[in-house]
Amino acid sequence: MGIDLSMLTTPHRFNHADLVELLNSAGDDRKALFAAAAAVKKEYVGNKVFFRGLVEYSNICSKNCYYCGVRRGNHKVDRYQLTDEEVLEAAQFALDNRFASMVIQSGERTDAKFVDKIEKLLALIKSLSNGKLGITLSMGEQSEETYRRWFAAGAHRYLLRIETSDRQLYSKLHPQDNIHDFDVRIGALKLLRKVGYQVGSGVMVGLPFQTVESLASDLLFLKELDIDMAGLGPFIEHADTPLYQYTGSLLPRTERFDLSLKMVALLRLMMKDINIAATTAMQSIDPQGREKAIMVGSNVIMPNLTPLKYRENYKLYEDKPCIDEEAEQCRSCLEARIHMAGNEIGWDEWGDSHHFAARQGSNQDFASDVAMPTDLPA
Repeated sequence: MGIDLSMLTTPHRFNHADLVELLNSAGDDRKALFAAAAAVKKEYVGNKVFFRGLVEYSNICSKNCYYCGVRRGNHKVDRYQLTDEEVLEAAQFALDNRFASMVIQSGERTDAKFVDKIEKLLALIKSLSNGKLGITLSMGEQSEETYRRWFAAGAHRYLLRIETSDRQLYSKLHPQDNIHDFDVRIGALKLLRKVGYQVGSGVMVGLPFQTVESLASDLLFLKELDIDMAGLGPFIEHADTPLYQYTGSLLPRTERFDLSLKMVALLRLMMKDINIAATTAMQSIDPQGREKAIMVGSNVIMPNLTPLKYRENYKLYEDKPCIDEEAEQCRSCLEARIHMAGNEIGWDEWGDSHHFAARQGSNQDFASDVAMPTDLPA
């Protein structure tokens, strides 16, 4: 193919055919893609990686998605919900360890009791930290009123993954009913932007029935949606889900991982100043998965602060790493991984999306030095 590096660093040049070709790249072309993405990351968001202390608040979910280990129909899971004290202990740990931000993730619920509880917790965390902790929520589709209440209470970032932008594929991943509706998902993403959140989304890579062409369309969808942050990672099947029956027809996990790296790199080139997470699923396949994601474009990582006794029951997929590590161990491990990847940690910084700030009319002073890096993922 012979990739033209000037084309790689010009986002508007990417069309669907370009993306398909780049997702299929190998050898020197693949290395060139990763080098260009690393250079763009350095120029536009720098080499800081931001910690988001992750709290897996509850595995109680109203949804029955065919890929998810905590789906409503999986009766092998012990359901739980953290106490207020456990959430506040995690918030205090994040504050004491200079994370500056945390993510509260949960199964999807819309009942009044749950909505009220999250609103209360947000206020408690803001009070505990004197407003110093930034808060990201990932709690699925909610009403505009709920999004507004949570925003007013202190959340300012929200992650709602689309998982696939292909309507037909989406229908194969979910039951065909009124609570698993593609258009409702899209509408929720638009509501989040309307309310004022920094909006995140993302997709799984290597799903059954998924093609490289579909993944290229996912990238174009994320750009068109104008997201502020993204989570991209390999699909890892869970034995207690309907999609597990397709395990034998899936891409090998190493290929899913490699495609995920390319997706991170391409999204970095297309949306230079967004935040991109180095997802835990990357490390599930490759012991250095998160470091490799950081090297090709990711700049956010999420140490798990969930109490150990709950982690086994928040397995969205099999082989999830770090379920037996205390928060302190997880922090130390990830700190070492970030330094191994040639990056530094943005201690005491919220690490908000530059892309969001630019959209709000803020003038960002980005670095202009572009050095093509070495030691990229093999």
